[in-house]
Amino acid sequence: MDAVATSAPEDIYFLLLPGFSVMGFVSALEPLRVANRFRGGLYRWHILSTDGGPVTASNGMSLNADGALEMLSSCTLSLFIVSGFNPLDHYSPALGGWLRKLDRAGTVLGAIDTGSFLLAEAGLLKCQKLTLHWEAVSAFIERYPALAASVTQELFEIDGQRITCAGGTASIDMMLALIGRKHGYALATQVSEQFVLGRIRNPSDHQRMQIAVRYGIHNKKTIQVISEMERHMEEPLSTDALAATIGVTRRQLERLFCTHLKDTPSHFYLCLRLDRARQLLRQTEMRIVEVSVACGFESPSYFSRAYRSRFSSPPKQDRADFDMPMRP
Repeated sequence: MDAVATSAPEDIYFLLLPGFSVMGFVSALEPLRVANRFRGGLYRWHILSTDGGPVTASNGMSLNADGALEMLSSCTLSLFIVSGFNPLDHYSPALGGWLRKLDRAGTVLGAIDTGSFLLAEAGLLKCQKLTLHWEAVSAFIERYPALAASVTQELFEIDGQRITCAGGTASIDMMLALIGRKHGYALATQVSEQFVLGRIRNPSDHQRMQIAVRYGIHNKKTIQVISEMERHMEEPLSTDALAATIGVTRRQLERLFCTHLKDTPSHFYLCLRLDRARQLLRQTEMRIVEVSVACGFESPSYFSRAYRSRFSSPPKQDRADFDMPMRP
């Protein structure tokens, strides 16, 4: 028999910004609903927008809000900012002021997907560990280099009065952790089973698929080299240096890539850096020359040619033509 809550329900506010991720939001909301099903009224949730009107998500869906920022008060316990692409397009001094006011009142401030940009822009991320969607990490670090050491690849981070989450299905894991902390692991497990989850993931589980899964390879030395490439984008390592990291010759490394990836190490590395450049172009306002330097290109003209060869459009045009894709 389902238990009934004996204390007042906990109010949780979600501030949705235009272009927000539906998956990230719903994955945070649904565990609260299911927890209420088993234990009565544990939670109440409220949807806010910056102006109180409907908010359009990244997939084109429009969601009505319960109110505007004015609903936030000094007694608000928890607020989660839910955003998607280009989060700072919707930041304003007024929003920053509201967030700082809530912080002074002791509100727990959370961020889902790219919501961490808003907290950072408001000066509300100091020494706390934080995470966000893996695709936005490079752009975040470029804008807030002082916070680089605080950024993790965790599914979510709960650090004092700050809760940050990568979004997507990681929002489920974050909420399960919060439910478990306050109401016990047994309830968190009950809620998890309603979503047909094989297990409750730890925050340290990887956001992205492991390299072996992403590229369909199992050779340890090749995987190790790709990992080194991903860690050295701004100052690329030479093929000889990469070979030295795994104790093989350049020729041996080239044979490994040919066998397992049907590519050369240098071309594979170039494509990784160009993919990173495209992320920065689409998610930041960095100048093209700054993007090229951040991705290890000393010559802007070579960067432009290589970019056009890979994406069939030069950097400037690709940025201008970018239409926001649907992120789950």
